[in-house]
Amino acid sequence: MVELDQFKVVMNAYEEPLAEMRDSLDLEGKERRIEELERKIEEPGFWDNPEESQRFMKELKSLQDMVKIIHELYASYDDINLLIEMAYEENDPSMPKEIEKEIQEFEEAFESLRIQTLLSGEYDSCNAIFTIHAGAGGTESCDWASMLYRMYSRWAERKGFTIQVLDYLDGDITGIKTVTFEVNGENAYGYLKSEKGVHRLVRISPFNAAGKRQTSFASCDVVPDIEDEIDIEIADDDLKIDTYRASGAGGQHVNKTSSAIRITHLPTGIVVQCQNERSQHFNKEKAMQMLKVKLQLMKEQEQAEKVSDIRGEVKEIGFGNQIRSYVMQPYTLVKDHRTNVESSNVNAVLDGNIDIFINAYLKETVR
Repeated sequence: MVELDQFKVVMNAYEEPLAEMRDSLDLEGKERRIEELERKIEEPGFWDNPEESQRFMKELKSLQDMVKIIHELYASYDDINLLIEMAYEENDPSMPKEIEKEIQEFEEAFESLRIQTLLSGEYDSCNAIFTIHAGAGGTESCDWASMLYRMYSRWAERKGFTIQVLDYLDGDITGIKTVTFEVNGENAYGYLKSEKGVHRLVRISPFNAAGKRQTSFASCDVVPDIEDEIDIEIADDDLKIDTYRASGAGGQHVNKTSSAIRITHLPTGIVVQCQNERSQHFNKEKAMQMLKVKLQLMKEQEQAEKVSDIRGEVKEIGFGNQIRSYVMQPYTLVKDHRTNVESSNVNAVLDGNIDIFINAYLKETVR
C-alpha cells in the first residue's frame, strides 16, 4: 500500500504541469488547424502548385504527429491512475511493478514533449546545416573532428533524422579537417543550435608513441536551413567563386570533375562550400542558399534582437573557449560549461547520447 501511495503522489504532481502544457501547446488550436488543412487538401486544384501543396502537407503531418503525442500522453496519465485504483482494490502484488514501469515511460514522454514546447524560436522547426572544423593540432584535432561527426550522426539516427553531406575535406593523415552536413528532421535546428561552439577532448593520444595525454579542439557551427526565399541582394563583385575537385564522400564521378564550389563573401569574409551534387550548377545554388542564410542571420544579429537565439558569439578554436569538455583520461567525464550538466559515461555520449546536454541548454536559455 505504501508503494501505491507513493505512485499516487507522483501522478498527482503532474496534474498542474499537464494542464499548463495543454495551454502552452494550444491543443484546440492545433486541432482546428488540422481540420482547415484537411479541407484545403480536398479542394480542386490543390496539387496545381506542388511547392505550396508540399508545404501544407508538411505542416499537416507535423501537427498530426504533435496532437497524437499529446493525446497519448493524457491517455497514459488516465490509464496509470486507473491502474493505481485497481491495484488498491485487487491487492495484486504484481501490479506495482507494472505501474512503476508505466510511470517511468510516462515521465520520459512528458519530458520529451516538454522539451518540444521550448522549441518555439522562429527557425527552430527548420532543418540544420552543421559544420565541424578541426582546430589547431593536426592529426589529433582531425581525428577529434571525425569523432564529433560520428557522434552527431548517431544522435540524428536515433532521432529518426537523416544526414546529407554537403562538403567534406579529409585530414592529411586521418580524420576530417572540415565537414558540412545537413540534418533533416522536425526541429533539427531547434535541438542542434545548442551545439554551436568549441568542443574540447582530453585523452591519451593513439598517435603519440610516448602515450602522453593530449588536448584537442574542434568547433561546431550550426545555422537553420531556411527554405523560404531570402530577400538579400548580393553584388557579383562581392563574391569570389572557386571551383575544385570534390573529395571524401563525394563519390567517383565528382572526384573526376571540378564540380565542387567555394564561395567567399568578400565584405564579411564568410566562406561556404558545397560538393555533394554532381552538377556544378546545383552545388553553386546550394552554396548561395547557405551564404544568404548566414548573411540573414548576421543582419538579425546586428539588429540585436535575436543574438542569443540564433548565432551566439564566434570564438577562437582553443583553450578557454570551449562550451563542452570530453575527458577520457585520467578520469571519464563530459561536462557542459554553460549548464554544468555532467556525464561520466563518455563512450555513451560519443555514441550519440547527447540529449541531456541539449535539453539542459534549452531549459536554461528558453524562458
